[in-house]
Amino acid sequence: MSLRVIFALLPAAIISATAAAGDWVELFDGKSLEGWTKRGGTAEYRVEDGAIVGTTVEGSPNTFLCRGPYADFELEFDVKCDSKLNSGVQIRSHVYEKDTPQPSNPKRIRKAGEVYGYQCEIDRQEDGVAGNFWDEGRRTKWLDDLAAKPGAAKAFKNDEWNHYRIVAQGDRIRSWVNGVACADFRDATDASGFIGLQVHSIKKDAGPYEVRWKNIKLRELSPGDEVK
Repeated sequence: MSLRVIFALLPAAIISATAAAGDWVELFDGKSLEGWTKRGGTAEYRVEDGAIVGTTVEGSPNTFLCRGPYADFELEFDVKCDSKLNSGVQIRSHVYEKDTPQPSNPKRIRKAGEVYGYQCEIDRQEDGVAGNFWDEGRRTKWLDDLAAKPGAAKAFKNDEWNHYRIVAQGDRIRSWVNGVACADFRDATDASGFIGLQVHSIKKDAGPYEVRWKNIKLRELSPGDEVK
């Protein structure tokens, strides 16, 4: 085969490889909350200036704006959070179908409709956990340790827009905050579930506080896809 023919075929090969990995899909159109469902609490969500804005409501438990389910995927989004509020994005998550004792503390009963599962943390830089994963409403523990990872604990920028990237593929889950590698762990507890944008509960007489998301996009992956 001549070099001319080889070079002519290269664009088609590149396009084919890209399509096999899945196409990017915008999960938020910048105008409405169509396709999203609120679960777990009564916090408020609205669209403003091309972003989803979540606002705390006193007395509400953790609230999540959800979409899915998804199994293996790459997810990207930008987020800006009030420094007095922490937040997160659930992946491969679920709701309790009935009142259920919490696995990590059976004396605590999780109410029907409460959300549980992997949560990628959104938190101020001082706490050093942004980009780590918390097992929300279930095992209630961190699933990785960012302290030993260069730059990870300081990757989040307070009071600014932060770019997150999450890859969930098989039992391996990874995250990046502003291009800095953060969590990278293996856990086979959940193979699929919904994505959820969290508005955290607040103490009495606190708030209201806000968290904003924009540029939310996802591409589904196949088991053999190589994602770096």
